[in-house]
Amino acid sequence: MKVHMTAAVAAILFVAGIGVGYGAKQRPTPLTYQDKAPQDAAKALLEIALAQSGKNGSWERIGAGRVYYLGGLKAEGQAIFDAILADKHEYSDLYRIARVYAEAGEWDKAKPLFDRFVAANPSDAKGLAEVGAYYLLHGDRATAETMFRHALAIEDLDPWMTEHMAGAYLGVKPQE
Repeated sequence: MKVHMTAAVAAILFVAGIGVGYGAKQRPTPLTYQDKAPQDAAKALLEIALAQSGKNGSWERIGAGRVYYLGGLKAEGQAIFDAILADKHEYSDLYRIARVYAEAGEWDKAKPLFDRFVAANPSDAKGLAEVGAYYLLHGDRATAETMFRHALAIEDLDPWMTEHMAGAYLGVKPQE
């Protein structure tokens, strides 16, 4: 009987501990941003977003880094990107960070990351089309069209790819 009672108490404590753990997750409330200067409100929300992302949520952390970076808090965004790239990461992380740099008008920072992504993913037709579009938007039509040809050899029915290519000829950046 004692063993069953001990097991029951342990199970209750375990479940209660999980409940406390879940309850401890950070959540934004109106107090997070209300009556704060815009930059202070954004910083408070981004701190919560990063906590919600956890250590392994690279896409989510890149999203927070994007807001920092494009919102004028480049050092904070760059620190997030550097931490992701310094650790084990997916090639899609390179792609997402390169997009942020491209969106910021920093082709010199975007290009090497896009190139690493393409080298590691030569069969990603949509990725090739999008990276090719960025090349075209930055004046390298020959490289862009080589990437377009390669992408079309892999997949020629994806409307997103076709739109990325068409948009680049008209000066329109690819849409995520």
